[in-house]
Amino acid sequence: MKEGRESAENLLSLTDASVVKLLAEHEEILRLVEQSFPVKVYARGSSLSIKGGDEGLVAKIENLLMQFAELSLSGHKLNSAEVRYGLHSIRSGGSVDLRSLYNDVVCVSNRGKAIRPYTSGQKEYIRAIRDNDITFGIGPAGTGKTYLAAALAVASLKSAKISRIILVRPVVEAGERLGYLPGDMNEKVAPYLRPLYDAFYDLLPAERFDRYFEKGVIELAPLAYMRGRTLNDSFIILDEAQNTTPEQMKMFLTRLGFGSKAVVTGDITQVDLPGTKESGLKVVQDILKDIPGVEFIRLGDDDVVRHEIVQRIVRAYEDYDRRRAEKQAER
Repeated sequence: MKEGRESAENLLSLTDASVVKLLAEHEEILRLVEQSFPVKVYARGSSLSIKGGDEGLVAKIENLLMQFAELSLSGHKLNSAEVRYGLHSIRSGGSVDLRSLYNDVVCVSNRGKAIRPYTSGQKEYIRAIRDNDITFGIGPAGTGKTYLAAALAVASLKSAKISRIILVRPVVEAGERLGYLPGDMNEKVAPYLRPLYDAFYDLLPAERFDRYFEKGVIELAPLAYMRGRTLNDSFIILDEAQNTTPEQMKMFLTRLGFGSKAVVTGDITQVDLPGTKESGLKVVQDILKDIPGVEFIRLGDDDVVRHEIVQRIVRAYEDYDRRRAEKQAER
C-alpha cells in the first residue's frame, strides 16, 4: 500500500500484465467502478492503479477487479449483471466471492450457456432446492426464481432423478373457470403458462420440449386441476404463488408424492387476488416456518439480474411501500 503525497489517498496497483491488459480492454468496467465509488482508476503501461481515500474500499475494489480478470482469463464472458452485482455487494458493505458462484453450474442451456447463480442469494436458493422437498422462492421480478427452478427441474430429469416435470400456475384472471375460452385444455391455459414455456424453450431444444410435452414428461396445468392428484417421482413448480388462496396452497402442497420435489415461487408485493382474499403465499410462511424439509428463501433487489432499470424500479417500489407503511403507522 502506498500513500499519495498530495492528499494522503490510498493507492493500489495491479501489475500483472495479462490482468491489466484484460481490464483495459473492458474499459466499461473501470468506468462503472468510478461512477459507483469515490475512486479513480488509472491504466498506464503494464500497471493499473486504484486511488481513493478509503483504504478498505480500495482493497475491496482491487479484489473484485482481480476476480473479474481471473474469470475472464479462464474463458468466462462477463456480463453486465455480474459486474453490477459485484459493485453492489461492495456498496452494501459485503464481501464478494464470484468464483464460488461460477463453479456452481446447474445445467447447460439449449445454446450451450452454463446456467448458474449470479448472486449469493441465487446460490442459496439453488442449495435450498437441492436440499429440501419443498422450497419457497419469494422475491421481486428478475431474481431468477422461476428460471432457476426450471433449470434444476431439467437437470433432475436429465439425471433420471425424476420422471416428469409438472408446471402449475393459478389462473387468476379467469377465476380458474376456463370453459368459455376456445380450444382444448392446453390451448385454454397456454396464455397463462407462457412464461414457463419460455424458460423451457431456452433450456431445451424446441423439438425435445415438444416431444416431452406430447408424452406427458412435461405437463402444464392450472392450479384448479391439481385437486385430487398425487404426484410421485415429479419435479413440481408452482409459479405466481402469491395469487393462490390459503386453501389452494394447502391443496397444492398436499399433492406431493414419493420421490417428488416442489418449488413454489412468487412475489408477495404483486398479489392479484380479487376482493379481500388473502394470499396463500403470505399465510404459509407462518404455518410451515418450522417444518423439516421445507425452506423459505427470500430474494431481494440485490438478486435482480435483469436490466439495471428493473433493479432501480424494485428499489423505488420498496421505498414507496416503506414510506406508506410509516405514514399509516403514524395515524
